[in-house]
Amino acid sequence: MAYGSVPLEKRLRENIKNYRLENLYDLEKIQKSFRNLHTALGVELLLTQRHGEKAVSAGDFAAFLPDVVSDPGRKIRVADRTVGHLYAKPAGADNEQAVEAVLDDLAALFSSLGEKQYRFRETAIYADELEEALEKDRYQAKHGEHVDTLTGLLGRTYFDARLTRLKETGTAPNALICVNINDWKFVNGHFGDEESDRLIRIVADILKKEAKPEYLIGRVDGDVFYIVIEAPEEGEARDYCSRIKEACQVYEDAVLAPSVAIGMVTRLSVEEDFYQCFSEAEYEMFRDKFDETDRIFEKIHRFVSRLTTGINLPGDTRIDFRTGKFFQ
Repeated sequence: MAYGSVPLEKRLRENIKNYRLENLYDLEKIQKSFRNLHTALGVELLLTQRHGEKAVSAGDFAAFLPDVVSDPGRKIRVADRTVGHLYAKPAGADNEQAVEAVLDDLAALFSSLGEKQYRFRETAIYADELEEALEKDRYQAKHGEHVDTLTGLLGRTYFDARLTRLKETGTAPNALICVNINDWKFVNGHFGDEESDRLIRIVADILKKEAKPEYLIGRVDGDVFYIVIEAPEEGEARDYCSRIKEACQVYEDAVLAPSVAIGMVTRLSVEEDFYQCFSEAEYEMFRDKFDETDRIFEKIHRFVSRLTTGINLPGDTRIDFRTGKFFQ
């Protein structure tokens, strides 16, 4: 639950349902305390999760199946919700009353300590989110609509304004580059918004890292970036594109593998329209995307061909990996 969307008190009421005993207590210390009570008073103790899963015990509870509905034991309550159950088997009738009083106090102590720990954790998380949100607000107030909040690159509106200014100054030639993230929709569909947004940030960081300070870089659509290099030196723009591709290939992540398609054109004259040139760059980007797909299929074909050496197939048989069919 992010800052600004849910008030702290509502968050405290709702988030407790996601907590388990180990999120609130040191279960190893509870285990030690249970053993000490078992030794001193002869009482057998069992602490379970809210739905009855056994968490900590001292004594013989192997055959005991907790039924938290019909026999909830002593409930451990935090933020008005049950987070656990305390069960006990006193040793005998001589000290039963005293033991019951100790167990009542123990359950109350668990509830009190759990409440304090829960509020401390949730308030600390909320404070961190608040600080992060305030920092974003300060950044946005300083840069206004100029910056895309997800990536820190230029936003579409300001990028367009900069193009207009470039056209007015009459600077040429310019290298215009279009970068599109491969498989972004796949990541979004299978891993969700958080990971697909992280993929966009990864690529944006690579574009910034490999660029010179004077490069104009904007995020103009969800997974599309435009770059302008004014009066580039010979080979400068292509070297930049190569560095982007290489940085994506060597990037290490447990989930994401960034990959991009890139198109580049040169705007030779001040008379040429920026948007028409970027349209041509997008065309080149799609050609790169399709060429990369063909290269992958060709690599797969060569690999499988090596594996199937010695297998008799009629004529010059090949495999179409898009359809899974053989052809000649």
